[in-house]
Amino acid sequence: MFDFLNKKDRTPPVLPEGTVRRRYTITGQVQGVGFRYRARYAAQTLDLTGWVQNEDDGSVTLEVQGDPDKFLTLFAMIQKSDYIQITGIRQKDIPSDPWERGFSVKGY
Repeated sequence: MFDFLNKKDRTPPVLPEGTVRRRYTITGQVQGVGFRYRARYAAQTLDLTGWVQNEDDGSVTLEVQGDPDKFLTLFAMIQKSDYIQITGIRQKDIPSDPWERGFSVKGY
């Protein structure tokens, strides 16, 4: 009855050439100042995917995927707030996720 489920194509979509995924750990005045929502807006504007989440230690984790040339623009857009003060950024390249769609805020 549900044979069509077994025949579904499970080949991952092909990502655009040059797609990169990075995990950033951002410290400073980054919680309670609208950081996550500015990150979502900026990522959506730049056609980047991923997610952002507050951490218990006061930092923010941001995973972003797309054209790495847009990542600096993403941070510039986030920092256009008088309230956000980034004092440190650690980055790590991680494997891309071909199934990911959109950009989300985790931990509402």
